[in-house]
Amino acid sequence: MAQLSSVLAQATPVVAARGEGALLFDEQDRRYLDFTAGIGVTSTGHCHPHVVKAAQEQVGRMIHAQYTTVMHRPLLDLVDRLGEVLPQGLDRLFFANSGSEAVEAALRLARQATGRPNIVVFHGGFHGRTVAAASLTTSGTKFRSGFSPLMAGVTVSPFPDPAHYGWSQEQATEFALDQLDYTLQTLSAPADTAAFIVEPVLGEGGYVPASTEFFAGLRERADRHGILLVVDEVQAGYGRTGRFWGHDHFAGRPDILVTAKGLASGFPLSAIAASADLMGKAWPGSQGGTYGANAVACAAALATLDVIQQEDLVGNAATRGAQLRAGLEKVAARHDGITDVRGLGLMQGCEFRDAAGKPDPVGAKAAQQAAHEHGLLLLTCGAWGQVVRFIPALVVTEAQVDEALQTWERVVDSVR
Repeated sequence: MAQLSSVLAQATPVVAARGEGALLFDEQDRRYLDFTAGIGVTSTGHCHPHVVKAAQEQVGRMIHAQYTTVMHRPLLDLVDRLGEVLPQGLDRLFFANSGSEAVEAALRLARQATGRPNIVVFHGGFHGRTVAAASLTTSGTKFRSGFSPLMAGVTVSPFPDPAHYGWSQEQATEFALDQLDYTLQTLSAPADTAAFIVEPVLGEGGYVPASTEFFAGLRERADRHGILLVVDEVQAGYGRTGRFWGHDHFAGRPDILVTAKGLASGFPLSAIAASADLMGKAWPGSQGGTYGANAVACAAALATLDVIQQEDLVGNAATRGAQLRAGLEKVAARHDGITDVRGLGLMQGCEFRDAAGKPDPVGAKAAQQAAHEHGLLLLTCGAWGQVVRFIPALVVTEAQVDEALQTWERVVDSVR
């Protein structure tokens, strides 16, 4: 009898049967508030009628048209529509299926365009599980161990994480930029460095936002040394943080942008965006793939953009995110074990530490597990799994956030 791999540890025992908005229902029709959104994928919620209709209609016309063989209208329309929301100057797109694929496409483009071998990443970043993407990932050893050797040419520099260092944001940022200069002086010479790759908010690394000063420092060094700035918006992008792109909070200016997850409300689709000049430096034949820009996924992505714009989901993420943050801070104020609440918009994390100030993955896991027993689905993240993250669909309502906060308060009271 075939079974799933035993390595695929499940965050909850729930067997989902159907979904609606920010809700999931199991096979016994028990209702759950889904504050995981498929790890930030179901941006418009489960089965938004507009997305469902677009996908159903496209399935009836054409399911797959390989986009280096023939073009199709959903793809062409999606390129036009993305041009309305992409950062200024990033007007060329390449599509793939997953965040890992898109990160590797960005890596390949950066190396080919600059003729340089090295990449600088930042401690705590998550960029994927495939070999090159895992080589760039430092949010936990579980993503990169056991299949060495990893890709060469990767150097790690600190990310400005105030909670980790026990410093202010200003001190952490100053340290991170000073250490980046030291990295460029001692480990990866600027003339050998193709790109900096950074998340605007660490995802698997613990929901830690960057800062305006950090992004300004990256941009200045990139410009001074001819290094490309690659911003990984796979989890933080597409309205999640209360701005369309996470780096918008920090006045960032990427040379290459990577997007996936919320792009198509659950259909596999990812992309990189760059300027015409930069994308034109990719080597012939270096971009392609069988399933990239699948017609149904592109139709769903068009419908996703419709919903985000028509229902002001970016604004909703900002408003509901502020509501969520305030409620989480109230709960944390009553419990010494929750030492930090952080994030942006509908991307919020609660960090658990023990009496000695050490990361407390046991406490975080206990709270996450108790939450699903009370009908609230959550996930953990952070290097030790010490952070419980809240990442609901962008359609989440005021009443649903209130309900989640009330449940969270009961859960924390029960496990602390």
